[in-house]
Amino acid sequence: MGDAMSAEFGTVAEWTAEVAVDMGEDFYVPAGCRGSGSPAALDWLMNGLALSAGDTLLDCGAGVGGPSAYAAEHRSAAPMLVEPEAGACRAARTLFGYPVVQGSATALPFADQSVDAAWSLGVMCTMSDHLTLLTELRRVVRSPGRIGLLVFLAREPISDDEQPEGNHFPTTGSLVGHVDAAGLRVEDWISTADLPAIPDPWQNSLDEVSSALEQRYGGHRLWQVAEEQSGRMGRLLDEGKISGALVSLRHG
Repeated sequence: MGDAMSAEFGTVAEWTAEVAVDMGEDFYVPAGCRGSGSPAALDWLMNGLALSAGDTLLDCGAGVGGPSAYAAEHRSAAPMLVEPEAGACRAARTLFGYPVVQGSATALPFADQSVDAAWSLGVMCTMSDHLTLLTELRRVVRSPGRIGLLVFLAREPISDDEQPEGNHFPTTGSLVGHVDAAGLRVEDWISTADLPAIPDPWQNSLDEVSSALEQRYGGHRLWQVAEEQSGRMGRLLDEGKISGALVSLRHG
């Protein structure tokens, strides 16, 4: 990963865990979901995956692990985390203690058909090889292939000076094509813009965590690098050049 992505998904992930620990357990899950899912998005995905108690849920590109913790809390799922950045792996262990393996989404360290369900949240656009991500998810998830995605889609070509470092946004057409090529099918799809608003208590927790992070690390170069990366994503969303989508997949 480049400097900006390592800062965002590695260093800032560890800082987030440190701040959440200092603030208390009520902040763990919202802090762990910064940028990777709102309650409404996670509820939609869990419904699409038909998660039930005891289901093994592979979180591919798990980051700090907040979404997995949410699934464990609300559906009694059994999370298994894979994350390429060592800092995020350490942060996930600190906050939630779930099994986490440092590994790549393009070569998942799991046997064929070894998990009940999987999701990958905001990961596809950080990779250039979208088809291999989908193929690997299909390989490790047993029939009927319960897979959920949060993906950011490009509506138009994005110039180099606007593009966040390391991002490769699929289009709707390319995503559908890769889904088909991976032997999967789209079962359901919704724009994140059509989801209910984030509840005030959750948003307030996010704001407090973000404020504490900025107060503690705002002068650090890596914080500023990560914030610039996040700001570019925000501008693209605000300008309608990219949009978020939730996708529920099954084996084709």
